[in-house]
Amino acid sequence: MSYPTWARQHLAALRALLVLTAVCGVAYPLAVFAVAQAPGLRSRAGGSTVTLRGRTVGSALIGQSFTGKDGTPLRWYFQSRPSEAGDGYDPTSTAASNLGPEDIVDTLPGPEAATAGESGRRSLLTRVCSRSKAVGDLEGVSGARPFCTPGGVGAVLAVFGRRTADGTVPRPTRVVSLNEEQGVVKTPFIAAYKGVPVRPARSGEDYADGLVVPVRGGAPADPPVPADAVTASGSGLDPHISPAYAALQTGRVARARGVDSGQVRWLVEDSTDGRDLGFMGEPRVNVLRLNIALDRRYPVRG
Repeated sequence: MSYPTWARQHLAALRALLVLTAVCGVAYPLAVFAVAQAPGLRSRAGGSTVTLRGRTVGSALIGQSFTGKDGTPLRWYFQSRPSEAGDGYDPTSTAASNLGPEDIVDTLPGPEAATAGESGRRSLLTRVCSRSKAVGDLEGVSGARPFCTPGGVGAVLAVFGRRTADGTVPRPTRVVSLNEEQGVVKTPFIAAYKGVPVRPARSGEDYADGLVVPVRGGAPADPPVPADAVTASGSGLDPHISPAYAALQTGRVARARGVDSGQVRWLVEDSTDGRDLGFMGEPRVNVLRLNIALDRRYPVRG
């Protein structure tokens, strides 16, 4: 029996649909699921969940915060790396801030925004500076970093005046500290620039005509607060911190739990993973695994 051309084409398309549905929609998913149940893979396929006393407390592959209800870090726990994923470590909103190294000027709230309680937009530099100050205050070390003010914002000036051919302003007529808002800070981080008094920025005022000048300051090039304590990972879900950041927190955690710092240091070493295949990446500490080990060995009293 001969079918018209259009009918043969539709029958061929239907056969292809049925075959591809069976292969790609049934056989392939079942094969992947079967492989995922193999020894050594089942835990990873299930989300690498970590349980404590029969209760799921997190994932070995996804970071989480260890803070109180008000967002204050719990002193008896090691703190994770900052996260820009949603409200923090949100697997459904995994992302970075997408701010580049030249993002150094904050957007201060205008008068209407300030009345509504909005806070404007913080630059990448100010985010780093504020985190460094917060970590320094928590750990009892200096949170100073290059190009940061003592108050924890980016040390950036807008310099006004006639520019020369090379783009500099040798004789400023006005200088504004861009990331320090008038009414929030009493005095700018630097009193004068090239003999001209520095004034805090006024919210809603346009400083686009000024020459943007970052001020390095006297902070050391290698600050006590490590880089992973002040920058978020690309995914926002990194469950690890560097051994340097863990070492910075060891004394504080030991004091909060009433144990010797050497005992906590041993747990840090036990929770440290080496380089992949011995040469790729850097050593890293799994924060969740470390905090669980602390609760098991040295529970918080009271």
